[in-house]
Amino acid sequence: MRPWYKNLDWMTVLIWALLVCAGLTAIYSATHGPAREFLLLSVQRNFNRQLMWFGVSAAVMLAIILTPARFVFKISPLVYVFTVGLLVAALFFGREVNGARSWLYIGPFGLQVSELAKVGTLLLVARMLSANPAREGKWSYLMLAGATVMLPAVLIVLQNDAGTALVFLALIPILLFWSGTVPLSWMALLVAPVVVGYLYIVNPLVAGFFALVFSVGMMFVMRSKAFGGVAGLFSFGTLVMVYIALDKVLQPHQQARIRAFADPERYRLTEGFHVIQAKAAIGSGGFLGKGFTNGTQTQLAYIPEQSTDFIFCVIGEEFGFVGAMILLVLFGMLIIRVATLGTAAGFAFPRLFAAGVTGIFLVHVLINVGMTIGLMPVIGIPLPLISYGGSALLANTAMIAIALNLHARRDEFAIYTG
Repeated sequence: MRPWYKNLDWMTVLIWALLVCAGLTAIYSATHGPAREFLLLSVQRNFNRQLMWFGVSAAVMLAIILTPARFVFKISPLVYVFTVGLLVAALFFGREVNGARSWLYIGPFGLQVSELAKVGTLLLVARMLSANPAREGKWSYLMLAGATVMLPAVLIVLQNDAGTALVFLALIPILLFWSGTVPLSWMALLVAPVVVGYLYIVNPLVAGFFALVFSVGMMFVMRSKAFGGVAGLFSFGTLVMVYIALDKVLQPHQQARIRAFADPERYRLTEGFHVIQAKAAIGSGGFLGKGFTNGTQTQLAYIPEQSTDFIFCVIGEEFGFVGAMILLVLFGMLIIRVATLGTAAGFAFPRLFAAGVTGIFLVHVLINVGMTIGLMPVIGIPLPLISYGGSALLANTAMIAIALNLHARRDEFAIYTG
């Protein structure tokens, strides 16, 4: 039996370090270049704080890797309860930042507890879906696993952070698919509302046509009118829910972002301004970029939240198409590498946890990059390991470290079936 440390995947650690360093470079440019004179003093300190969190995250990664894998498995319910407790505490005692009450402060240090909740939720759900009742396809147990994800998602919605809640909801179809317990036909029912919701924002008529085609198609594929009816309930029900959400539920600033996504030119002087400027910044970078701290859109502070949600604009403008593609290739390598670690571990719990990590990273990258180039609404989701944010960096690093741990110490799971 090989010692666990010889199984450690150093390539994943290297990719993690490269991505964090790329983020630090972009944050430094956004806060220490010519744009510095336009920024608040608190924003100017983002680079120094992120550098500190880099050190903290590296220490946490080392501590997690040194922890026995079976201990990580056993404490997953406690981690979940603790992080959900933090979400509840944030509702009553949290501080509101950018419209979301998801921050708890201990002296001068703030934690965005919704980011930490991803770790606890993923640990417990991976454990639940790796248990025998889930692998036997018992619907009551699968629904309990879904409720485990829904609880923190609802609490985060109550904190007025719909973007992060969407990431939690995305875990349900991702983990159910990787668990292999749900037929592909039912997986299609879970994915269809996402497609319908997106198409509704772009064009309600297109969304309605897709819902009709999907319902009829599923009826013929499954050769069941009842299943076609269920498909219609899912798809057309989503149309109604999205209409109500856009008109009655979402806050005015959230509705404005969606309007700007659908037609940014119409709102170019208001909500659409940021989207237009973000696309202009990335486009102006050309093939090789304008150079470090030399981006005109970035350094003249035309881009909002350019060290956080819109940091991809800094990279696209100053390092061009080449820099942006290198960054995306690194993300692709990380996602594939983590997924491979879970598969290579050979047991259900490591495999499902790694699948959840890859899903979270993939959703974040797709939405964040998509909103900077006008393919997604602006919903306030950061770019993992790149955007400024200590809590996000810590949580994302912890998830990668746990995946590394479960792979390196996979022999400890010999007592479990999987």
